[in-house]
Amino acid sequence: MSGPTPESADGRNIIESKAQLISYFEEGFKPREKWRIGTEHEKFPFLTDTLGPVPYDGARSIKALLQGLRERFGWKGVYEGENIIALSDPNSMANISLEPGGQFELSGAPLTTVNDTCSEVTEHIRQVKVIGGELGIGFLGLGASPVWTRAETPVMPKGRYAIMAPYMDKVGTLGRDMMFRTCTVQVNLDYGSEADMVKKLRVSLALQPLATALFANSPFLEGKPNGYLSFRSHVWEDTDNARAGMLPFAFEDGFGFERFVEYALDVPMYFVIRDGKFVSCVGESFRKFLNGRMERLPGEIPTMRDWADHLTTIFPEVRLKQYLEMRGSDVGKGPLQCALPALWAGLLYDQGSLDAAWQLVKPATAEMRQKLRHEVPKLGLRALFFDKPLQDIAKHVLAMARSGLKSRGFGEEAFLDVLDEIAESGKTRADRLLELYHGPWKGDISNVFKAAAF
Repeated sequence: MSGPTPESADGRNIIESKAQLISYFEEGFKPREKWRIGTEHEKFPFLTDTLGPVPYDGARSIKALLQGLRERFGWKGVYEGENIIALSDPNSMANISLEPGGQFELSGAPLTTVNDTCSEVTEHIRQVKVIGGELGIGFLGLGASPVWTRAETPVMPKGRYAIMAPYMDKVGTLGRDMMFRTCTVQVNLDYGSEADMVKKLRVSLALQPLATALFANSPFLEGKPNGYLSFRSHVWEDTDNARAGMLPFAFEDGFGFERFVEYALDVPMYFVIRDGKFVSCVGESFRKFLNGRMERLPGEIPTMRDWADHLTTIFPEVRLKQYLEMRGSDVGKGPLQCALPALWAGLLYDQGSLDAAWQLVKPATAEMRQKLRHEVPKLGLRALFFDKPLQDIAKHVLAMARSGLKSRGFGEEAFLDVLDEIAESGKTRADRLLELYHGPWKGDISNVFKAAAF
């Protein structure tokens, strides 16, 4: 959810027609041999002595982490005003950024294989542990903050979030929890044509709740069980439904880039970037902006940079940009770090697996897909889909993904082993944490800082 920095503002490429907005997505077309995998990985920093959250400023802080990584490992600082708010890798397209509550995010480079993206994530964890260890800062691999209240959670000094947070209170009840108290792992994948995008989007939307179940890892909030296996997934049900959800129109006849553009034009805006600063445009539509009728910038016509920035503020379960973003999974540690790219690359990057997955989900109605989306955060693999336990369907889908990875020929299949174990047992990481909480931990939530730390 990091989105643009003020430096990304661009006064060129004025939008003169809707066709340019459609062409933006077409520019993402890549031939199969150039399809890549990008992994985004968030985690919660915490103070190892007090188990408290890490502030932005101070001797033991987010700023110190960023500065340490910059100085030790050659990252380049990215600033908003005088504040360092991100890092970029001068040798690749990777960057490190901050989520609203200090969640530390790696936005990985587009890489060829799951092996490559796994190595990248593993090296990132090594680097943050080196700097964090010197500062007395650890990193927690959970989908939701297990202890800290909203009031206790620090706020990062980023203009984007100062605009978003108050607006969240007007459009839902859980938006601030989404912003400040959740962590996700996400995979970005390419498409080769409009038809290829449509099939991949439909399959990944329909199966996103299955990924949510397999990766469910957020059962605690404010020191006790929260009633969900994936609280992170639940909060999206009441964050801002004008920009989130399962995109039922994506399954309608004739869906393509133009239909998505029509949807995005009416998603309420958050901001535009002008003169290096975020300008609030909350509640106004890009459609009005396109016609020069936006109240806060009367007569001004948007640029293609404005369009790209606006697309970063749309949060469906799968997001369409010049690639597809799989957004349904809680972050986890250990082998789970590399399992998500393996799952989706296996399903979407092999034509046989993609076609088989589409045949599986094609009969589902919008009501069936939405019902599954609603039930999975609480029930996990015990939810029903096609009147069958999701656990059984997960085994079938994982076999498809494994077949797809085998066809790719890069030796990536072993990354699915952890998901096979979850599907076979029916117990997610959240289920196992709850067993520990009610058993050996005897309700002492502090144990989670050892069990779920990287």
